[in-house]
Amino acid sequence: MLGKQANTMNFKRADRVAELILAEMSDVLRREVKDPRLHEVTITAVKVTDDLRNAKIYFVELGKDECAPEIIDAFGKARGFVRRELGKRLQLRVVPEIMFVHDTSFGYGNRIEKLLADIAKQEENHG
Repeated sequence: MLGKQANTMNFKRADRVAELILAEMSDVLRREVKDPRLHEVTITAVKVTDDLRNAKIYFVELGKDECAPEIIDAFGKARGFVRRELGKRLQLRVVPEIMFVHDTSFGYGNRIEKLLADIAKQEENHG
């Protein structure tokens, strides 16, 4: 029983750390990262493992469904700087290893919206 309770507490802590990283990442990208390629990026979500050792940071490039290779390259180059900056801001004993992941759900959502709009337009023309 104790193990389950401890696991629940860790999960909540992981969620809180993910929220903090999400808030700080937006600020770090906007104010600290000098690479202009990353100024057109929005952080959509952060998932942190229960042990707080790894964090996946999900992003989209504004106005685009696909992710340009230059963005992946820019995140690769900025990863160490971003992790150090998060370490200063979050004051965690261990700063999670970070991995940047393109959030494909936004592109998927945009395609669904377009399909629904096309269907509505067809119904309007035939109705």
